Amino acid sequence: MIIKKFLVLASLTIFISLENLYAQKAKTRRPNIVFILADDLGYGDVGFNGQKLIRTPNIDRLAAEGVKFPQFYAGTSVCAPSRSSLLSGKHTGHTYIRGNKGVDPEGQEPIADSVVTVAEVLKKAGYVTGAFGKWGLGPVGSYGDPNKQGFDQFYGYNCQSLAHRYYPDHLWDNQKKVVLEENQNLIYNKQYAPDLIQKQALDFVESRNAKEPFFLFLPYILPHAELVVPEDSIFQYYKGKFDEEPYKGADYGAGAKDGGYASQKYPHAAFAAMVSRLDLYVGQILDKLKEKGLDKNTLVIFTSDNGPHIEGGADPVFFHSSGSFKGVKRDLYEGGIREPFAARWPGVIKPGTTNNFVGAFWDILPTFAELAGARIPAHIDGISFVPSMTGTGIQKKHDHLYWEFHEQGGRQAVRQGNWKAVKLKAAENPNAPVELYDLSKDSAERVNVATEFPDKAKELGRIMKQSHIPSAIFPFGKEGK
Repeated sequence: MIIKKFLVLASLTIFISLENLYAQKAKTRRPNIVFILADDLGYGDVGFNGQKLIRTPNIDRLAAEGVKFPQFYAGTSVCAPSRSSLLSGKHTGHTYIRGNKGVDPEGQEPIADSVVTVAEVLKKAGYVTGAFGKWGLGPVGSYGDPNKQGFDQFYGYNCQSLAHRYYPDHLWDNQKKVVLEENQNLIYNKQYAPDLIQKQALDFVESRNAKEPFFLFLPYILPHAELVVPEDSIFQYYKGKFDEEPYKGADYGAGAKDGGYASQKYPHAAFAAMVSRLDLYVGQILDKLKEKGLDKNTLVIFTSDNGPHIEGGADPVFFHSSGSFKGVKRDLYEGGIREPFAARWPGVIKPGTTNNFVGAFWDILPTFAELAGARIPAHIDGISFVPSMTGTGIQKKHDHLYWEFHEQGGRQAVRQGNWKAVKLKAAENPNAPVELYDLSKDSAERVNVATEFPDKAKELGRIMKQSHIPSAIFPFGKEGK
């Protein structure tokens, strides 16, 4: 009897010790997280989604060494609300920022202090956090300041309107205004902001070690208009390869405005070079992680904030930027919101795989929280897709996904299974007809089958009404200025 009790006690002790060991191992194995967000890059602008005219070897390498998600969506079809959805874990019918609303003297409507961001969740879990690129969710010193939303370090454009210029007269290093002396009055054009931002991002990785996990958010501005890129080997490679019609814009020089788009003699070559420069940055990040011995415990995700733009001389039709889908930036058709999406984590994510999980930006917060061993905030719309990335566990599925867009009279969209519904001028006419598409047969959304399946159209129309919570700051259908 004594021997039996001893064996039970010994077994229990071993079990508890193993549990503690596994818990400690899980804690030490919490991955570093790098989230790379391109700006206005279309689904079809990368090689792994079929791009033939632009070279993206590093982005394609990331995808080949990990898993591709061909059915992943942005928060919506323009910058600020898409980022708000990404950071808050809520779709655009619930997230705080619903549109691109500027405030004086510099910046956008600040995201509320009450919003719990993915950076705050990870910081509380012990992660060092940094963001390098374009913010657009609140001026320096406001509640929306990135340093007040969970980021230890920020360097780049606070204001997305200023980010229309690639040679701005200043950037921000936390609360310090970094004056770019050679770019004053938008004349000299010598300090290319994306290169300056990339250096700071690489320095952030360089300063990391294996003892403390980190979250690196890289909201790059490439390849957002304007079509301007340094006259280096990347640009030279594309010059002369395409038929070109020069674009006349708001040139640099005395009196030029921050928010304009410069002229470009070679708009096709410039756009291709900008995408390839973005690809170069991705390669540098991957190489730096490997150099520091961090790559095997680092999850790297690459995607874009919305569909391709048509401003500043861009030509998404020429490059098939939306792939086989209909729509561009500001549309809630697939081309405006379905994004290139790939995740890499050596030794954890099986390379060369594809997963058809149907997800969106609001799934990022719960996913990263799970990986960090952090508590997932209540009342969010996202679900973790860790099982889909790692190939382990049971993956939950969304009943539906919902989007709204506040310009051009208001637009709404719902995806439920293979059904996709879109409503135009929804704010002007809440009873506007619902377009219905069967994505399993018509991913290009060419044939509206609402009259053929009226009950499904009505059902998704009801979901649209239920999913939109009115916002006093962002009245539905009103453009934010």
